[in-house]
Amino acid sequence: MNLAAMDRSPGTRLGFWLAGLTLAGVLWVAAYSHLGEFADAVIGAFGLSRRTPFGEAVHFFFYDTPKVLLLLTGIVFVIGVVQTFFSPERTRALLSGRREGLGNVLAAILGIVTPFCSCSAVPLFIGFLSAGVPLGVTFSFLISAPMVNEVALVLLFGMFGWQVAALYLGMGLLVAIVAGLVIGRLKMERYLEDWVQQILSGQMAQAVGEQLSWLERLQVGAAHVREIVGKVWPYVLAGIGLGAGIHGYVPEDFMAAFMGREVWWAVPAAVLFGVPMYTNAAGIIPIVEALIGKGAALGTVLAFMMAVIALSAPEMIILRQALRPPLIATFAVVVATGILLVGYVFNWLL
Repeated sequence: MNLAAMDRSPGTRLGFWLAGLTLAGVLWVAAYSHLGEFADAVIGAFGLSRRTPFGEAVHFFFYDTPKVLLLLTGIVFVIGVVQTFFSPERTRALLSGRREGLGNVLAAILGIVTPFCSCSAVPLFIGFLSAGVPLGVTFSFLISAPMVNEVALVLLFGMFGWQVAALYLGMGLLVAIVAGLVIGRLKMERYLEDWVQQILSGQMAQAVGEQLSWLERLQVGAAHVREIVGKVWPYVLAGIGLGAGIHGYVPEDFMAAFMGREVWWAVPAAVLFGVPMYTNAAGIIPIVEALIGKGAALGTVLAFMMAVIALSAPEMIILRQALRPPLIATFAVVVATGILLVGYVFNWLL
């Protein structure tokens, strides 16, 4: 047998792919588990300290940038492979119509057990779209993933008791589910960018099921990474850069100054101030505790927290690569309305 022909055989190429993926997986896990050390090394190399605003901003940037890019690459590859088993048409048929409400509920619950910040949730949001999941269902996940997670629940339970934690869980899920349903019913798929619409319409779909070999499935996954990550990465850098600057320089005392005032505009003002921020639920909880300690109303502070982790400006910048401005604006308005409701309910009840 010709050795050159044997080297080009599908079995040999699949072996190379599996070996390469194994190595890539090991490197991915190693890199993801040492993000903190990497960011520490970067600021150390430049002689910076996290005690300074600039040092904290630089540390934040070099921690979150590789984290989001690693998540984006890994999730998009897996979704790309999974998509070869289910056509977009079949996926939409399973999750649309009568099952749309159930899909929103399941997506919101899935968001609870995925402890991502808003920007880290974007990769899976794009992956859902690429698999043909309805737009409203994907938004339920995008809202729930950063807004409600087990870290925030545990910390709220420890600081304020189970009643506050349970109310936060229920209201967060309600916002995610209802907002997703509203966006889905508005039929705003036309405001997706062209490349996302092509995915949803099946124009970029590959053959499905038994028609593809495992080698071809892996190649489809790699193609998804090149297509999607290649489009999104500049927005990731821009969004995290903005978030890093805000994270390092916006003073906590500035936020506490108006949150304790018992005026009607305190909640919407807190939401407006929260939108430009950027952190995850675990990162914002200590700030919540500090603001409460300085006399801020609990509902106002929770509205601020939800705006920070579900409506961050960096998230909007990254989403802009996949969504057009009318859809981003609708998403922001619907979610902000739900967050305002949460803030007023907490202030009224507690």
